[in-house]
Amino acid sequence: MFLVNWFQESVLSETLMILFLVAFIGYLVGSITIRGVELGTAGVLLVALVFGHFIGDNADLVEGLGMFRDLGLICFVTSVGFIAGPKFFRNFKINAKSYILLGFIIIAIGALTTVGIIEIAGVPSDITVGMMSGALTSTPGLAAALDATGSANASVGYGIAYPFGVIGVVLFVQLVPKILKTDMAAERAKFEAAQNVGDDALKQKKKLFQVDAMGFFPFALAIALGIVLAKIVIPLPGGAQFSLGTSGGPLIAGLILGHFGHAGKISFHVEKSVLECLREFGLALFLIGAGVEAGAGFIEILKEQGLVLFLYGALITLIPMIVGYFVATKLMKLSLFNTLGSICGGMTSTPALGTLISVTGTDDVASAYAATYPVALVFVVLACQFIGIFL
Repeated sequence: MFLVNWFQESVLSETLMILFLVAFIGYLVGSITIRGVELGTAGVLLVALVFGHFIGDNADLVEGLGMFRDLGLICFVTSVGFIAGPKFFRNFKINAKSYILLGFIIIAIGALTTVGIIEIAGVPSDITVGMMSGALTSTPGLAAALDATGSANASVGYGIAYPFGVIGVVLFVQLVPKILKTDMAAERAKFEAAQNVGDDALKQKKKLFQVDAMGFFPFALAIALGIVLAKIVIPLPGGAQFSLGTSGGPLIAGLILGHFGHAGKISFHVEKSVLECLREFGLALFLIGAGVEAGAGFIEILKEQGLVLFLYGALITLIPMIVGYFVATKLMKLSLFNTLGSICGGMTSTPALGTLISVTGTDDVASAYAATYPVALVFVVLACQFIGIFL
């Protein structure tokens, strides 16, 4: 009994212990495969939700893990920016209209679904607009919802819809290729051939001065520049405001540095192995922090508000994805990999991109994500503001 009490009071009260214990168990859960489908890194989110439920009354612990969430998100999106950067602008130039339109359509369908739930089911708008931001895993959207409604109930809605908002997209990008019985090797070869931009940047790297061999210098520079971009606030109609936030700012900075590759004789090259490690580690940190925070009141919220709200949140996640998929493949004629990457960006789903990279076996899908994500980010903030003010 003494050992149990000591473990609970001394060990489980340590932020770092919880952090790595959740990661350890989460990756074990994520590795469980059922009919060829696995949660992968999203398993960390499930375990974090459970831990959040039991340690939610420890405010210091939850706050400490929240700091790791922000650090993880910044590391993840900066890595994605560097990975996508060399091929991003060429890919965006070819498919710019499709990416912009798809980002708008996904958010518009999510907004229409939200309005339908308000008008038909009679769910209060402050809760529902929060559910929309959670179903689309958009923290900036939640901030906009809180600002527009002036109600803390928006956070309640966010907490209800967020878990399925993550897991739903993660499962979607795995199930679609299996349902279609896609030859992933052939699809990958075709996709990478279309994305090919040559090896000029890699050849030039040898002629440039590298501050450090691994590339932590340009990575740190991108994060610093990204945080500056994140702090720029743009006024919107109706008194609303928009900023790229800690997700959009570092992503844009990583894309720019990754694309140009150098400034004068100074190299901005970051080793691919470093980017892959930081991307995965950052994603895990983000999911642990976000999951513990959401899990702290998840069960209580469901008890108070009812399971039906969870189902409504799932609809706000599923309907935009399905519509977006058919629009991208049937009308825009995008390839499967481009379509799934764009859906991850359109749903502003950071975890799903990590899963998609694993499923497709290529980092190049990050280009489609990076092209659609900023568009969706702007529209989800506008949609949350509009619904919160007028409904």
